[in-house]
Amino acid sequence: MKSFRNRLLVTILGWLGMLLAGLFTVIGQLFPMYAESGGQTRVWLILGLLFAAAMLFSAIIGHRIIKIHSLPIENVTETALELVKGNYRARAYEYSTGGTVQLSSTINVLARNLQEITATRETEQERLKTLIENMGSALIMIDRQGTVSLVNKTFLDEFSLSDQVTENKFYKEIDIPPVVEKFIDHVFMTETSARDQVSFDERLSTKHLDLYGAPVIGKHERWLGIVIVAHDISALKRLEQVRKDFVANVSHELKTPVTSIKGFTETLLDGAYKDTPSLLAFLEIIQKESNRLEMLIKDLLDLSRVEKADFQVEAKPTDMKKVIERAEELVRPRLEEKSIRLETELASVIVQGDANRLIQVMTNLLVNAITYSASETTIRVDLSQQQSEAVVHVKDQGIGIEASEIDRLFERFYRVDRARSRNSGGTGLGLSIVKHLLEAHQGRVEVESAVGVGTTFTIYLPLAK
Repeated sequence: MKSFRNRLLVTILGWLGMLLAGLFTVIGQLFPMYAESGGQTRVWLILGLLFAAAMLFSAIIGHRIIKIHSLPIENVTETALELVKGNYRARAYEYSTGGTVQLSSTINVLARNLQEITATRETEQERLKTLIENMGSALIMIDRQGTVSLVNKTFLDEFSLSDQVTENKFYKEIDIPPVVEKFIDHVFMTETSARDQVSFDERLSTKHLDLYGAPVIGKHERWLGIVIVAHDISALKRLEQVRKDFVANVSHELKTPVTSIKGFTETLLDGAYKDTPSLLAFLEIIQKESNRLEMLIKDLLDLSRVEKADFQVEAKPTDMKKVIERAEELVRPRLEEKSIRLETELASVIVQGDANRLIQVMTNLLVNAITYSASETTIRVDLSQQQSEAVVHVKDQGIGIEASEIDRLFERFYRVDRARSRNSGGTGLGLSIVKHLLEAHQGRVEVESAVGVGTTFTIYLPLAK
């Protein structure tokens, strides 16, 4: 810009020099005439005034020319430098006169376009970043040198890592399970898409991951690296195992009574019905197994209903003391059969619940206590109120439960002592039904047990409003 102004100034001065040279030539021709007539002093005075006027006129014209031609170009240059620095908000002043109007307008259009492109790019980058950070799957990108270029929060949480540990590190340097590292090696070395399901031990459980890897291809088919996406499918694997166990358990539970009924029926048809004592004994067994089938089917239907997402109980103010007393009446024959004493200490507590469902809960808990208690022992039931909850304790003197098995008590078909519960006619679904019914009442159940001492089930129910 300075060189342009200098060249412009030299041009103006040259033009003024030529003007002054012509002026002095004319004066030089007239000067002898005036000098001969005795007006030499007056001539020099006139020449001085003319020179001063010429200089003033030259300065005004020069300043005007510089202002018209130099300042717009200087302003456009400064704006262009700001755009180079990344300041796309900079704008050039659009002068109304001169030949730089189109230049200023063009540079401003360029600045606006750059600003819009930058804003669009920033918006897209923010959207992409938000998508990557909040996606449910873990994601890691590795460049062609094997350096980690991008990881999302899910990946860091999945493998208990931090940004400092993974940032600009070689992927083999970060602490990830060997099976995952092996999968990354395969995708990185073959430069082809791959998918696999892997599992590895994490603390006290097994984690299952569905892995997908693909190469990242840029312009002109240039390989830029790979991207790995990992989705945790541990919950799906557990559900699949629960489904398999459920089918296997139902098949086993149905097979036993059906086999018994079929076997004794065939024996009777083969002629055993002629022997009255055998006939009565076999019919009793068939009736017992039929009752067991009926109980199993009933519990399965109940469990199916209470496990539905839209299952609700008809909650209303209910006397919990009467509920427990009714459940006691229902299990009285079982108590007398094993000579088990039932001790109760019941306060008058009104809960918000469905009386029939709560009777089912208490009956299942008492039947469970009777099943795992020896003859001539004691079962104790206490009912009290603690703050805004009703608390019921069902304590037996049974075989007890190992600490490692307590978490599995409420699984379908799970039994602490399979032989004893099966011989007593249990289905293995009672405690699972108890858990779901209490959750439907906004309540909960807790278990405390010691092997050889006994077990205490404690249920909590909200009081009536």
